[in-house]
Amino acid sequence: MQKQIGRNTRMKILFVAVVWLLVVCACERAHSQSPAQAEGGAQQFATLGEFKLQGGAVVHDFRLGYRTLGKLNVEKSNAVLWPTWLGGRTEDLLEFIGPGKVVDSSKYFVILVDAISDGVSTSPSNSEARLRMKFPKFTIRDMVESEHRLATEVLRLTHLHAVMGLSMGGMQTFEWAVAYPDFMDVTIPMEGSPQSTSYDKLLWTSEIDAIEMDPAWNTGNPTGPLTRGIALEEEIDSMNVTSPAYRVTHTKTESFENFLGEMRKNSRSNAGAVSDQVRQREAIMALDIPREFGVTLEQAAKKIRSRMLVIVSLEDHMVNPSPAVEFASAIDAPVVSLDSLCGHLSLSCISVGPIVAQFLADPASVRSQTLKDPSSR
Repeated sequence: MQKQIGRNTRMKILFVAVVWLLVVCACERAHSQSPAQAEGGAQQFATLGEFKLQGGAVVHDFRLGYRTLGKLNVEKSNAVLWPTWLGGRTEDLLEFIGPGKVVDSSKYFVILVDAISDGVSTSPSNSEARLRMKFPKFTIRDMVESEHRLATEVLRLTHLHAVMGLSMGGMQTFEWAVAYPDFMDVTIPMEGSPQSTSYDKLLWTSEIDAIEMDPAWNTGNPTGPLTRGIALEEEIDSMNVTSPAYRVTHTKTESFENFLGEMRKNSRSNAGAVSDQVRQREAIMALDIPREFGVTLEQAAKKIRSRMLVIVSLEDHMVNPSPAVEFASAIDAPVVSLDSLCGHLSLSCISVGPIVAQFLADPASVRSQTLKDPSSR
């Protein structure tokens, strides 16, 4: 499999983050009937035909990748939709779905969705008509619209029990909650945001600039392997994905050259994968739910009808937690604050699995709390 940009830093540790989510309570098995959809997590594709983006462009022959696990109950009330994070694919989530794991597929019908531009769903890397940077810009809302069409047109669902996601998946969760307030009972954005801050935009702009400075980039029509720009992007990513204190603690000064060398060793990627990640970063930069709906952040929050659990990292240097906390405060939604030097990777240092499982089963029983990482203090 060809490496995706940022995969060396983000994907490896986000896998660990989800592993920590696996510590969940045992849930009783539901007696349910099988839907027409395939079970077992096999890769599937929803052919949605023409897909009009929020910016006006139309993507022809649009396909959305997804996987389903578990069974839909008779009432069709147990579906949980989980879209992917930046650079993530649904195959990365498979091992975390099942009895006793993040989402218990013996109780819930789980829908994992490949967000637009992850290289599985229609993306700059696989579009025949508009390859690489010719592929139009899209938004987090476009991701949600494609997922809504999957749920309603393909899976024939009129309601979901929950939408949840990590990082960019959390951003999609906020968008779902505001755009389709009555479509789900529960929403759980984890280290996501309803609005990219100026700091967030600075980070993503820097990473895109680093990519475009690669001598071989050639405005998305590469003249050779991408190495230098990708290495710089990896360095920026690594610097922000945790806190400064985390890096100082985990990398001794005398070991820095070895640390940097290991990071750079595999810092190369093909133009298609890079184009996918540039477009996803641009979608994150454009995220601004209040502006999208012409309201304040507080007014946007009050549009939602689902019970929301917001999980943030207090030292997140990749997705600033302030908008998510403000959103939750406007509706008195419980906030789980992760106090860890691990920053955006705090879910790899503090387990929130039991809380997530509890909220899926009984939202009213979960209260705001701060979870401290003893290894960080």
